[in-house]
Amino acid sequence: MNIPKLAIPEIESIRPIVISGPCSAESRDQVLQTARLLSKKGIKILRAGIWKPRTRPGGFEGVGAKGLPWLAEAKRKTGMLIATEVATPAHWHQVKQIGLDMVWIGARTTANPFAVQELAEAMQGTTIPVLVKNPLSPDLELWCGAIERLWNSGITNICAIHRGFSSFGEKIYRNDPIWHIPIELKRRYPQITIFCDPSHIGGQRELIAPLSQQAMDIDFDGLFIESHCNPDAALSDATQQITPDTLDYILKSLVIRENSQMEENISMYRRQIDDIDEQLLVLLSKRMRISRDIGQYKKEHGVTILQSTRYSEILDKGNKTGSRLSLSPEFVDTIMKSIHEESVKVQMEVMN
Repeated sequence: MNIPKLAIPEIESIRPIVISGPCSAESRDQVLQTARLLSKKGIKILRAGIWKPRTRPGGFEGVGAKGLPWLAEAKRKTGMLIATEVATPAHWHQVKQIGLDMVWIGARTTANPFAVQELAEAMQGTTIPVLVKNPLSPDLELWCGAIERLWNSGITNICAIHRGFSSFGEKIYRNDPIWHIPIELKRRYPQITIFCDPSHIGGQRELIAPLSQQAMDIDFDGLFIESHCNPDAALSDATQQITPDTLDYILKSLVIRENSQMEENISMYRRQIDDIDEQLLVLLSKRMRISRDIGQYKKEHGVTILQSTRYSEILDKGNKTGSRLSLSPEFVDTIMKSIHEESVKVQMEVMN
């Protein structure tokens, strides 16, 4: 698969490409007012949800198809391109009939291969951009699977939206960014256009600016940000929506770094990292050879593989050493656990 960059002549040379608008289309006046304000700030693509799947029933679930003419009117009056979410073939046919410019597939739909396949077949061969949000869970293969289903249906104008991943318990972000997953997606599909959705990652207005900057620093192509003419009165996701004025301020504050200059200046550091990585792998190979010898000794002397006190000793020593070296406890813990798990695996191979 060689997924090309987003093909929209009006905006393809801009970075970041910005898609913004209310979480939900709530009324004709709200849609038109927000569109006018965003258009004056130079935003060229308006987003608004018409159908809003909620985690639990009882909340505002969107106005439904009656809101589509509001979006079409906003397009006529501002010249903006219009995007909305589709979750079923019926949604797609209604959006296609009214002539919107792009659609996105939400996180809940991406997580369901049956639903994605039905959409892919309904949208077969469409040339408008189809944006695919990551699934709720941190499952790269599900995300790739959704993209591939669209591609196999002759849809080539595909983009990705990183909106973070759901997690349980107390947390800083509404959805954990887990940046290495979209980075790996980009490695698999080097030309694909990737948007960051800092609204859904952060869940709070004050987190949108720093998350947007992080996305630019990781070389994302665009931002997918919720904005509303009166965010505090929004019927859904009020805490993560911002005014068009605030959006404009955030965008003007972003630092957009040039890739060509970065590549030239950073090459020396990358060579150093490559050398260190090679040394790390050599040392790990030596460690596994010793683990294999230990496994052979345990086999010959009837000793069990897992020694819980030794495992605790390894973790404690690693954390103390990591602390002295200014490494985060979480990072050290992850490394030491992974090394120990591989060592146990090697010993089990010897024992068997």
